[in-house]
Amino acid sequence: MSDTSVLRIATALDAPALAATIAASFAQYRGKLVPESGAFRETAEGIAAELARGAGAIVAERNGEMLGCVLVEETEGDLYFGRLSVLPSARGQGLARRLIEAVEGEARRRGLAGVRLGVRIVLTENQRLFASLGYRETSREAHPGFDRPTSINMRKPLG
Repeated sequence: MSDTSVLRIATALDAPALAATIAASFAQYRGKLVPESGAFRETAEGIAAELARGAGAIVAERNGEMLGCVLVEETEGDLYFGRLSVLPSARGQGLARRLIEAVEGEARRRGLAGVRLGVRIVLTENQRLFASLGYRETSREAHPGFDRPTSINMRKPLG
């Protein structure tokens, strides 16, 4: 057994663990985000379908246990990442940063121009992390049914 975490590309067989990791990682936001995070609607079946249609995921694991993950999808010449998740028991070890760096590496491998993400306006700590990694705000948008922005879009050019 090793105490070293490894990153790898997920397969469809990982869908149940991806859904469980996302649910556990986002649990702290239940009832605190308006509108509620779409992460609570993620299912193993839905993730498997996304992977089958060409989306991807990167996982962080130790000794076969998934500690974190991030979902990715190409959009407008960039790689978009979402559902950045690290289990509460694995936080503080730099896994979120490693997962983001892996996303950037995947975008470079694909020859894409940049990396994009969306983050809720109320999650200022997450915004600070992304800004510290070179992501800059590109726009704000409102979720359906809201007349004020609820989310910030950020992008980091690669090159």
